[in-house]
Amino acid sequence: MTAAKIIIREIKGYHDFVKFLIFLVVLAAIASTVRFIFGLGVTTNLNDTFPWGLWISFDVVTAVPLAAGAFTLGAIVHCFHIKKLEPLVRPAIVTGFLGYSLVCVGLLLDLGQPQRGWHTMVYWNPHSPMFEVSMCIAAYTTVLFLEFLSPVCEKFGYHVPLRLLRTIEMPLVVAAASISTLHQSSLGTFFLIAVDKLHSLWYTPLLPLLFWISAMCAGISIIIVEATMSHKWMGQPDESELLETLAKILPYVLTLYLTVRLFSLFAMTEGPLFDRPGLIALFAVEILAGVVLPLVMLMNYSVREHNRLRSTAAWLVIFGVVVNRFNVSMFGMMEKGTMYYPSFIESVVTIGIIAAHVLFFVLIAKYFPIFEHHPETVDYSLPDTFHKTGKAAAPNVAATAAVQTKLTGEA
Repeated sequence: MTAAKIIIREIKGYHDFVKFLIFLVVLAAIASTVRFIFGLGVTTNLNDTFPWGLWISFDVVTAVPLAAGAFTLGAIVHCFHIKKLEPLVRPAIVTGFLGYSLVCVGLLLDLGQPQRGWHTMVYWNPHSPMFEVSMCIAAYTTVLFLEFLSPVCEKFGYHVPLRLLRTIEMPLVVAAASISTLHQSSLGTFFLIAVDKLHSLWYTPLLPLLFWISAMCAGISIIIVEATMSHKWMGQPDESELLETLAKILPYVLTLYLTVRLFSLFAMTEGPLFDRPGLIALFAVEILAGVVLPLVMLMNYSVREHNRLRSTAAWLVIFGVVVNRFNVSMFGMMEKGTMYYPSFIESVVTIGIIAAHVLFFVLIAKYFPIFEHHPETVDYSLPDTFHKTGKAAAPNVAATAAVQTKLTGEA
């Protein structure tokens, strides 16, 4: 049987929702091809007034904090030594790796001359926030790729690379936290030069700090939602106890964000604040629904221990971060009386990128051991052969095989 027939037979066995995701990804690939053939001017509604549209506001400015779970959880587990959260690290790394990979796709689509994208690596401009973000995203994607290689090596039985990756695990965690901190905050630095363009409700010298703190809120919330949905829809282990721990941490981060946000708004902002009703409404939705409401909910013990309520609070935080990023990068930049609407191609590509993230996560969870990682069984000694040869690794192999069999049966 040829490889094509094997792949087709495998796809036929997928759930209808997975097939629908594949359809959306293919549709987005076709739309992306049209964009590269005919250019930005024909396929998008971008112009001199709105040079940044949906692809930057969502696929980059919003997607980056939504992929912050890896560096947030890595710092919590390894820097604060909350080791019981270790089982959540691998899914967070996969989410981060997929998120940043798709951010790179979004950036490539938005470049007027994508064939010159490599110039950033050669012609350095260290005074530009865009240069820092591009370099940090490239470096962080590389770090996440190296961290993602561990389950790949386990899947194919590559023993020596696996031990080497585990040996450098801590340096990778430190590098990930440092690099991610730099570019999460630098995304906020972008908008500091828009003194007369960004509305006073969002323009503040503390914008880089606010972007960084809100990214941590989004990262923790994404992990809660991801683990809950993986248990409900993919039959993965119930990590409710671990998610309760994250739900205890999240209110502190939300409180810090709200404190800095209100201080920057009333003590450091110049210019009119409440002069445009539409922006006031967006600001109220962002703060009340995305920060205050989930903060109040998560301060209640009964909410933290209830799966649905805990997930609802996490979804509200994610919603608040998304609204904040759109307010800063799009709505708050619009002059009164002007409006930007994404084109059909822009919308299809963005929907396809979201579908690709979900699709690839489901497929990686199906074929690779990302939900069973037990650090207490890790052997850090270096074997003298490339593949697994001894019985020492049998417990991990058996656990991996059991979960893979379960996932394959469910597909």
